[in-house]
Amino acid sequence: MRAVVLEEFAGPLEVREIDRPTPGEGQVLVRIHASGVNPLDTKIRAGRAAHARVRPPAVLGMDLAGQVVETGAGVSGFTPGDEVYGLTGGVGDLQGSLAQFAAVDARLLARKPATLSMREAAALPLAVITAWEGLVDRAGVRAGQKVLVHGGAGGVGSVAVQIAAARGAEVFATASPARTPLVRCLGAVPIDYTSVPVERYVAEHTGGAGFDIVFDTVGGPVLDASFEAVRTYTGHVVSALGWGTHALAPLSFRAATYSGIFTLLPMLTGRGREHHGEILREAAALVDEGKLRPLLDGTRYTLADVADAHRSVESGTADGKVVVDVEP
Repeated sequence: MRAVVLEEFAGPLEVREIDRPTPGEGQVLVRIHASGVNPLDTKIRAGRAAHARVRPPAVLGMDLAGQVVETGAGVSGFTPGDEVYGLTGGVGDLQGSLAQFAAVDARLLARKPATLSMREAAALPLAVITAWEGLVDRAGVRAGQKVLVHGGAGGVGSVAVQIAAARGAEVFATASPARTPLVRCLGAVPIDYTSVPVERYVAEHTGGAGFDIVFDTVGGPVLDASFEAVRTYTGHVVSALGWGTHALAPLSFRAATYSGIFTLLPMLTGRGREHHGEILREAAALVDEGKLRPLLDGTRYTLADVADAHRSVESGTADGKVVVDVEP
């Protein structure tokens, strides 16, 4: 089969012929139609993501959408012909999705939303699992709460806005001035982070009480700002990028709580993988109910164009999630 192989960190991404995998026990062989490209993919390629535990040579790519070709022993939830999507590889020793086929743990898969194309479905898995783990699993988002999403127009942020709104929360999201119309269309009240300081938007939108949930998808100083924006006593801050050194005093003085998210953990350890499949099934239902849609960049890429796809993500010029067509 054809696959994009990274021979060494910071080296070129080259299309090669490699052996087609055979599904083992508990695995499903998927013919991959589309592979999503995430900022983490570009960091892995550059050798700047030690937490992903990739050792070249490796096939990168984490998100996929495709069709089941064959099932291994012990798999009962899928049959050949099923259209599926998932966050299935590209980290640790798991083969990535920039290939024509992958043998993946069936627990990491769910049936593709019926109302999405393969390209659209491949744009969702990492973003939706990260957003769900933060908002639902850690913070327990519910109706009546005020939720602030930092980076509401980004890959994870745009999904987080929609999930919080679907669960009945009143949603606010920071964005640049150019992105405020998009954030509003997603269902959130936009906040221009370039001109409105934390104390002002906390006062304006919460009467100074703070937000019930603050979801940080940016990290760094934005996580520090999150500690200042959360509600006293009952507030909860969640971050997908809480990897720096931060002063906890603003959070502690509010007697609020914090959770970190490490979406790759089930893939790297093998523990908790079935929950990824559960989240994707819940997300598919929201999609088919018209409550969740991916933001997709319009540029088309093939396996031969993966380097260009990575450059688009790195440069920030993509208008939505970048997706590579593996098998049109």
